[in-house]
Amino acid sequence: MLGVALIVFAGFAGLCLAMEKHFVELFKRKPTLPQLKALRAGGWALLVLALVLAVQAQGWALGLVEWTALLMAGATLWVFGLPYQPRLLLGLAAASLVLGPPLAVLA
Repeated sequence: MLGVALIVFAGFAGLCLAMEKHFVELFKRKPTLPQLKALRAGGWALLVLALVLAVQAQGWALGLVEWTALLMAGATLWVFGLPYQPRLLLGLAAASLVLGPPLAVLA
């Protein structure tokens, strides 16, 4: 479950950075259109990967419930953390992108 949670968190990071306002706030420059499209596609791909891993580990009934709960938790962290600690969240997202897949596969 921890691996899936980390993948969801990283997916929301991609979706958050796909918004020009948040990208400029964190990187102090305007993103290019291909960067925004890649971040959006990567964020959605990570959320779908998390769904697949949750369903594989728990089955359809519990996997969907787990995934939905993790989506709500990940979104809540970004919504309430971004105004106060954006750099910390970016670092945590990078760490979760590295640690999430191995933990999800090993679990």
